[in-house]
Amino acid sequence: MSKYFATVSWQRNGQKFLDGKYSRGHTWKFDAGAEIPASSSPHVVPVPMSVEEYVDPEEAFIASLSSCHMLFFLHLACKAKLVVEEYVDEAVGIMGKNEERRHAITKVTLRPRTVFSEATQASHDQLQELHDQAHELCFIANSVKTEITTEIT
Repeated sequence: MSKYFATVSWQRNGQKFLDGKYSRGHTWKFDAGAEIPASSSPHVVPVPMSVEEYVDPEEAFIASLSSCHMLFFLHLACKAKLVVEEYVDEAVGIMGKNEERRHAITKVTLRPRTVFSEATQASHDQLQELHDQAHELCFIANSVKTEITTEIT
């Protein structure tokens, strides 16, 4: 079993608090030293309490699904002797009400575009199979009940 760590830090810094108009800006720190400025989504808490240019948890959730899927896709392409030159996914998540009538990211659509070397090309069927396998292997996708689809571009 593996353990993963993240430290989430917020400070009031003298702001009023009980009026609810405090900054939601905070920091994510990871074990290797990376620090990411984070905030609530401006779709949830309006600016200026949210910091629009910071990463919000909803975006991070979508990015983690996309990243995990991509990493497994690259691994599978390598095993299939397909040389990937570029992989870009413009993933989209939809916030809605789930079956329990709670707000949730109810759907994530991965939209990967893959460029292969001239010497190795993949058919649409091969791409679909690689993406299906990547989805089945993705730790993050296996950890959530959100519907996750892939639209190859």
